[in-house]
Amino acid sequence: MVDPNQITTQTVMGVGLRHPHYREIASAAPRKDISWLEVHPENYFGGGINFKFLEEIRKNYPISFHGVGLSLGAAQPPDEHHLAQLKELITRIEPFQFSDHASWSASGNAHLNDLLPLAYNAENLDNLCRNIDVAQNYLGQEILIENPSTYMRFHDDEMPEWAFLNKAVSRTGCHLLLDINNVQVQANNHGFSAAAYFEHINFGAVREIHLAGYAEKIIEGQSVYIDTHGQAVHDDVWGLFDNVMARHAPVRTLIEWDNDIPPLNTLLDEAAKAQRIIDAHHHAELRHVTV
Repeated sequence: MVDPNQITTQTVMGVGLRHPHYREIASAAPRKDISWLEVHPENYFGGGINFKFLEEIRKNYPISFHGVGLSLGAAQPPDEHHLAQLKELITRIEPFQFSDHASWSASGNAHLNDLLPLAYNAENLDNLCRNIDVAQNYLGQEILIENPSTYMRFHDDEMPEWAFLNKAVSRTGCHLLLDINNVQVQANNHGFSAAAYFEHINFGAVREIHLAGYAEKIIEGQSVYIDTHGQAVHDDVWGLFDNVMARHAPVRTLIEWDNDIPPLNTLLDEAAKAQRIIDAHHHAELRHVTV
């Protein structure tokens, strides 16, 4: 099995493990073109057949948890029952890292299916940092937080997103999951420079990159990018990834495809494309990371 504590340019690429590919991956011998897999842990709470597949697949591949349910940006702390289920699953599967989102999805007893955006101000930064601290203390490990995709901005924003995330990293000791597709979606929707975003984000805190597809729609005569995770990575996102890899050492990179899921080989073709970009800039480079 790949050692998740060591990254080389040959072990950096991963793909999301989704239900249509469970049997294909679980029943085959370990594949050299899959270095690691990422799952949404909430899909495995309570055991069942999904957990059995994950348990079997874990024997051959390192697993990363990418949470969608902690609501780290909410005004209230993370739900303790959710944290308890998450910690139990971490104990059983032993993922090499855990990530969630800089967004919110819970208010009082209401739990929403969407990852909702935050106004980037001091009050929400305090809430996010408090909740990251709660999660890290409960789980006993540092976590990663992901930059969101958004379709509106707030009048009471006090700082750009990159500054908001950098402050959260500085205050909590967490790390970043940098979703390059999300940056491109926001740059188009809100009219800022994606290149400038990458100039300012604290890349030293980035432990993972996501690459995914978006959809472009015309709404009231304006182009809007929608973060669908339902198609191949677009050329502009590939271009941003190439620029990032030209400037920074490689980190774990995931092809994320959650809707209209294609055959596994299509995901692996996308991963191979990302691998070629990494190799073009970092051939045979070795990097050790702490997880």
